Amino acid sequence: MFFPSLCVGLCTRRLVGGQGIVYYRGMKLFFSAGDPSGDIHAAALIQKIRQLAPNTEFVGFGGPEMQKVGCALLVDLTKYAIMWFAQAIAQYFRFRKFLNDAIAFFRTEHVDAVILVDYPGFNWHVAKAAKRLGIPVFYFMPPQVWAWAQWRVKKMRRYVDGILCPLDFERRWYRERGCPTAFIGHPFFEQVRNRESDPVFLESFYAKYGDGPILTLLPGSRNQEVKANLDDMLLAVEYVRSVVPEVRPVVAAFNEIHAEYIQDRVKELEQNIPVFVGRTPELIRAADCCLAVSGSVTLELLACNIPTVVYYRIGSFGLLVQRFFRRTKYITLVNLLGLDCQRDPNFPGSPIFYDDSVRVIPAEPDTHDRNLMFFPEFLTSTDRSKDAAAYLIYWLSAPKNLAEHKHHLAALLRYVDRIDSPLDRAARCLLGGLESGG
Repeated sequence: MFFPSLCVGLCTRRLVGGQGIVYYRGMKLFFSAGDPSGDIHAAALIQKIRQLAPNTEFVGFGGPEMQKVGCALLVDLTKYAIMWFAQAIAQYFRFRKFLNDAIAFFRTEHVDAVILVDYPGFNWHVAKAAKRLGIPVFYFMPPQVWAWAQWRVKKMRRYVDGILCPLDFERRWYRERGCPTAFIGHPFFEQVRNRESDPVFLESFYAKYGDGPILTLLPGSRNQEVKANLDDMLLAVEYVRSVVPEVRPVVAAFNEIHAEYIQDRVKELEQNIPVFVGRTPELIRAADCCLAVSGSVTLELLACNIPTVVYYRIGSFGLLVQRFFRRTKYITLVNLLGLDCQRDPNFPGSPIFYDDSVRVIPAEPDTHDRNLMFFPEFLTSTDRSKDAAAYLIYWLSAPKNLAEHKHHLAALLRYVDRIDSPLDRAARCLLGGLESGG
């Protein structure tokens, strides 16, 4: 869909031809991103917008990556990334203050548009405040409303002028429910293509650990994820080592605090596993396979063609609750993209969503759905480390098995990564208004 008033407000002159550069008057864009992955995506989009509109000013909520590219932060929101209801309640007054700061800024400064990046709990309130003051609102990397508690789409229709969807099935889902959308492709694939690994580090890494298959552990970017999943992941390593003794496990920690915690647990369990900080891209590329906590990192693993087992342990109450609210067959985005391949006749599949008649989803995927997983996944409240290890052992004990799975992943990547520059597409949509038909 197209928004003439927004386009006129943001655009003053378009230059056709040459490099296709678009020039805009000076603008002030307010970004709001609340977790590390959103910080990364927002920073990349800011850089792309600045290429097209050099006079643009960026301000808002975000993290260190946004700050690095020149976004003036009202607060580093990534320091307060939260999950689940109890944490949200505990942080209520802090986030109420952050919201009041945003409202005061909207009232005293001219803001051309508000750009939200995931983080729905807080960002819904930012969107509502902006709309009341007549500020256009875009959602870049929208929350996965389609995955659970789907009634939240009403908020998207009410408060958001345009949604930039990284996933084609996501675009279709929103449009069917009356939301203005554009399909941009997923920026993660573009970022992975453009990301350079450190050859010096990799050379020294292979010299020290390259005498066996590499198993990279990715225990997550949030404190509670690491604490909930690390012990099971380390136990899975022990199962793998019992069958594939030459395996070389390594851990990619998100930050120094996580690294210290992981090193302490490794020492307590009398294991010998090196822990690295700030080397996630290199350790993914070095891996023969991975064991990862569910999250956006799975897209990078797909982009790098790394067979992966996804593991996510939560409390028994949370596991029960999600059976009433989750509507997707899987929790892993890569697996949902695999199901979407059913639109391609070369990929037999299964519906992405449970039928509306299914009020409570199954406790476990059935055999058919589990066999369709590109990344075997375990959402659990109990120890499933042995089951997770079985897949890793299958891949690592036979090169043929690993090669066959990598072949399937490569076919899926070709299907889903078909937009050359999602970030450029997103920037132009934001600056010029969403075009009809995406």
